[in-house]
Amino acid sequence: MKTLLATAMIALVPGLALAQSQTAPTKPKTINKAAVAKKAPAKSNKVVVAKAEPSSSRVQIKSAASQVAAGLVAARAALTPEELSIAERVHVGQIPCELGASVSVAADPQSPGYFHVGGKGFKYHMAPVTTSTGAVRLEDHHAGAVWLQIANKSMLMDQKKGQRLADECMSPEQVLVAAAIKQTPPPSLLDAPAAR
Repeated sequence: MKTLLATAMIALVPGLALAQSQTAPTKPKTINKAAVAKKAPAKSNKVVVAKAEPSSSRVQIKSAASQVAAGLVAARAALTPEELSIAERVHVGQIPCELGASVSVAADPQSPGYFHVGGKGFKYHMAPVTTSTGAVRLEDHHAGAVWLQIANKSMLMDQKKGQRLADECMSPEQVLVAAAIKQTPPPSLLDAPAAR
């Protein structure tokens, strides 16, 4: 959907430029040198000439191009309903991690579905990404950072450097799930099935 919208907007720009170039040219401004000379100081022999304003077609083309660019940014920023549903499951707040580290996850009030993820030495603007496993995944494509959230813990990774920035991060909800898993561990995949 985003690609279709962006392609349509890009296709409109040449048409607008062509339509603007076929309009009647504007009449150039004539300068009354006598009037300009009267306004100039008496001691100066310089003639002051006003700058010509850009033609209206150039202004309109520039305006159309900036509107298309804004539309492309909005199309990239727009999230699908599936991505918005993922954003609803993200744990927010100050989340403690291993080794005394912590990660702050806050919803971006200006961009619904986006999050500010920060900590000591890093700050990212992340968007939800759909996964096949159902895990919550936030990504900052420019920085290459990924926030993964599963039932019992979360982690922050820097994909460009290939390292974890924060691990074993647990919100209060995840602490409860981790405690439940310790009390009643799930069956191992290697255990033999029970006889029927």
